[in-house]
Amino acid sequence: MMEFDRAEHDNETIEKTSENGINTETHSSGTEEDCNSCEEHEGPQKSSWSLERNWGFTLDELFKLALKFFKEMNGKAFNPAYEENLRLVALHKQITVGPYDPNTCPEIGFFDVLGNDRRKEWIRLGSMAKEDAMEDFVKLLNSCCSLFAPYVTSHKIEKEEQEKRRKEEEERLRLEREEQERQRLEEEARRREEEERRIKEEEQRRKDEAERLQIDRQKEQIMAVLNAQTAVQFQQYAKEQYPDNPDQQQLLIRQLQEQHYQQYMHQALRLQQMALQKQPDSNVNQMSEALPSPLSYEALSTCNPNSQSNSFESQEQQTDSKAFHLCVEDKTGEVPIIASSMWTRPQIKEFKEKVMHDQDSVITVGRGEVLTLRVPTHQDGSHLFWEFATDHYDIGFGLYFEWKDMSMPASTETTETKEGTEQVEGEKQAEQGRCPLVHEIVPVSRRDSHEEVYAGSHQYPGQGVHLLKFDNSYSLWRSKVVYYRVYYTR
Repeated sequence: MMEFDRAEHDNETIEKTSENGINTETHSSGTEEDCNSCEEHEGPQKSSWSLERNWGFTLDELFKLALKFFKEMNGKAFNPAYEENLRLVALHKQITVGPYDPNTCPEIGFFDVLGNDRRKEWIRLGSMAKEDAMEDFVKLLNSCCSLFAPYVTSHKIEKEEQEKRRKEEEERLRLEREEQERQRLEEEARRREEEERRIKEEEQRRKDEAERLQIDRQKEQIMAVLNAQTAVQFQQYAKEQYPDNPDQQQLLIRQLQEQHYQQYMHQALRLQQMALQKQPDSNVNQMSEALPSPLSYEALSTCNPNSQSNSFESQEQQTDSKAFHLCVEDKTGEVPIIASSMWTRPQIKEFKEKVMHDQDSVITVGRGEVLTLRVPTHQDGSHLFWEFATDHYDIGFGLYFEWKDMSMPASTETTETKEGTEQVEGEKQAEQGRCPLVHEIVPVSRRDSHEEVYAGSHQYPGQGVHLLKFDNSYSLWRSKVVYYRVYYTR
């Protein structure tokens, strides 16, 4: 019975090895030997490809899974037959060690039945290739245990998930690298733009600084000339306002000088614009005659800083230093008129209290009237000063100069005035058919004299009468009370 079982087992082994394409017996037919020789090369490749296609793993990976399953589950999840167990152990020896070699393998005792059976099964495998042994191991394990296929499937799913995660991770890393590269390029572009902007700003700053220094130098030069012309009258005015306070006098003089500079620059710009409009071809000559130093339009427009008084009258009091024709004893000539200086100060309450004690210094301009104060030039004086303020409402103010012993034909256009009920001094015309020459110094314009004290000065252009006009012709319902002071200085 034992011999039968062994013979039957040998037949099964021969059949299995024949199925795997391994020739373990000698055949007499040469044709069969050729066919078996071809199967030895083609069979394992086809079987390996079939296994990989069916199981989703390479032969080496599949054998490792089968070996792991056999070691973990043998005797637990499945119990293979004795012959199957021997076959699996022999295939494992064939894969890991190779074909049986009696010179290298140790001897087994006579009474070690299991060891002898395993040794015999290993010897039966002969020179089976490692790949064939792996394939037989997987097939035999799958045939004797139904749990092996789900085990491999679960590992296949896990492998696919790992592969998917690996690809996702690679894609994520690729996207991160691309994003980092994009951010790096953007950062480089931003740094370049920032550097270019910084360079442009630095160049613009240097240019602006150079222009500012040039403007400051030009302003210093102009103010030096203007201050030399007005130093005496500003000092006299400051002493009148603050007789015992030198600090306040210096502060007031600086304010007056700054306002005078602003007024001069405004007048210079207006003259330049008028010259460009009237005679564009000869504007350079006209400006060189009208201004003490040539100024460009850009310099004039940028030389106008904010005044210390928001109510500075530079835009309203557009007075010109200009020449006009006079008739003196039937001879025509040119006499220059120097522009007046005007400023404001906020001490309106103190001014009214100081002026109120003199009844002649408080006048009332009726509704719809124009009141003219005539102040003749004094032989000991060189400048006229004036100050005025009102109660509650504004009033129009203008300054004119009437020349003494100078007249013009009646047909010539003159300044017409609508006089009120009160007049300080009056002079009648000596010659019939001729009228006195009156020159406009400050055009009549409404002043917010109820908020600040309006003051000014004008250098005598010659002998004559200054006409201070207080205009209330625009008011049909209200009379205006005017507080004023008028005096001269040497």
